[in-house]
Amino acid sequence: MYRLVVTEKPSVGQSIAAALGVAGRKDGYMEGGGWLISWCVGHLAELSEPAAYDPDFAKWRQEDLPILPECWRVTIQTDKRSQFDLLRMLLLREDVSEVVNACDAGREGKLIFRTVYHLAGGTKPVQRLWISSMEDGAIREGFANLRPGRDYDGLHQAALCRSKAV
Repeated sequence: MYRLVVTEKPSVGQSIAAALGVAGRKDGYMEGGGWLISWCVGHLAELSEPAAYDPDFAKWRQEDLPILPECWRVTIQTDKRSQFDLLRMLLLREDVSEVVNACDAGREGKLIFRTVYHLAGGTKPVQRLWISSMEDGAIREGFANLRPGRDYDGLHQAALCRSKAV
């Protein structure tokens, strides 16, 4: 069985892989020792622009504001589609038992991870890595002290509200 680690950036994924002794490099992820490590490449998926709801919103006018969709849509960045597809494939692998959210600490990291996780159809248990240093010792200590992902639901909700308000 594998544990899938999802980071925000490839450089963070490589640092975590080095700290965990994962050396197997694949296209878009790393694998070894029971770990799969991949990344979101920043905001891989985001709330759709107003024009996705109504073409008239492509050019903003004050009288159209506020634009409040009944059902919010998410758009995958075109240039990042292949990385999203890879993450979805990794998330849905039968040999993955749990997922570790290793995106940046704070609300944006929660939003980036959760948006991809839900859009990809993730259902596996989620743990949260919360570290403030990329030193090997700090990374290993963080993995020894993973917390349930649900402990950070408030940060996700705060980031989602901020994103919708912008």
